[in-house]
Amino acid sequence: MKMKCLIVDDEPLARKGLEDFVSQTPFLEHVKSLASAIETIEFLKQNSIDILFLDIQMPDMTGIELLESFQDAPQVIFTTAHREFALDGFELNVIDFLLKPFSYSRFLKAVNKIVVDDDKREKSKAAKNYIFIKCNGMIIKVFIDDITFIETAKDYIQIHTVHDKYLTLVSLKHIEEELPKEKFIRVHRYYLVGLSHIKKLEGNLIYIGDHKIKISRILRNEVYKSIIGNKFIGRL
Repeated sequence: MKMKCLIVDDEPLARKGLEDFVSQTPFLEHVKSLASAIETIEFLKQNSIDILFLDIQMPDMTGIELLESFQDAPQVIFTTAHREFALDGFELNVIDFLLKPFSYSRFLKAVNKIVVDDDKREKSKAAKNYIFIKCNGMIIKVFIDDITFIETAKDYIQIHTVHDKYLTLVSLKHIEEELPKEKFIRVHRYYLVGLSHIKKLEGNLIYIGDHKIKISRILRNEVYKSIIGNKFIGRL
């Protein structure tokens, strides 16, 4: 699966250069390019990405200030013409710091750090069949295969399982990163569903047990493709 990339830079030529690099990289997908931090905040309220290529010096808010404002930041690679910002970037746990102008090989080296880290995380997730969550003052063991779907509930998420449901203070993005990608799919900004528990699909709805879960209009084609794949017999 390709990693979704958002490019944020107030310089059109810098955006175009990064777009070209992303298009040359088979495992990357360019989602959007934006020119300001404010646009980025609004975009990320509605969309999920894997990698944020972020310029530091921008007119309305610096990239550093933008990153500090996130409660749940995506993986960030800073891009800037100013070397003096490098230390600030690494203190914020960014993946890498690209000093303009940079080559495609240097760009690829930065991106490969994310790919290697993701591979390690996926192997680690595949090796375990449960997670621990905090709920009602207790630490509870939840088996991954028992999770039917997860939904947001204001600042919390509610984890539905075949036996019970649990409310815990964590973001949907964070729990998504802890679960194996081959077993769960994001179908909406508010929902993550367990593939093995899907009973049927109807239009923009997924049925899991007695629950009807809405599929985002933007994600509908991707969701259908991921769920059905080459297992469909007949004609849609």
